[in-house]
Amino acid sequence: MKRRLILSAGVVPVRRFGSEIHVLILRCYGYWDFPKGETEPGEEPLSAARREVAEETGLTDLDFRWGTSFVETPPYGRGKVARYYLAESPHGDVALGINPQLGFAEHQEFRWVTEAEARALLNERVRTVLDWAVRRMREWPAAPAAESVNRPPEDRQP
Repeated sequence: MKRRLILSAGVVPVRRFGSEIHVLILRCYGYWDFPKGETEPGEEPLSAARREVAEETGLTDLDFRWGTSFVETPPYGRGKVARYYLAESPHGDVALGINPQLGFAEHQEFRWVTEAEARALLNERVRTVLDWAVRRMREWPAAPAAESVNRPPEDRQP
């Protein structure tokens, strides 16, 4: 019997600082990643991604200018798959939210970083997400003409 995978959903938030594009990464102990978290039962992954960004960073004004296509990581940990979307966060201050189950912030630090800075901090699994996001960001400032949505295998559905 095939084990059901656990789906996390998140966003690669991007923002222009002058002429440079930066991505937002969060640190949990020594591990850097983009904002993400597990989907709740019955929750659509894109809704979960928006919720997680809001909970973890306080950012709510996300512009999915590149559409709602996504990239997924291979399974890791205990059967977890992380799905990431790409969105512009044009403004707003990052505020690391308190996780009600923990009683403290889930992340210890955040940084808006360039591609090179992100590449140096992210592990290989998350760098593949960065590579995907960079390819999509090259389409800036125009949104894609047609949306292409990757369809995961059925056993990846929450």
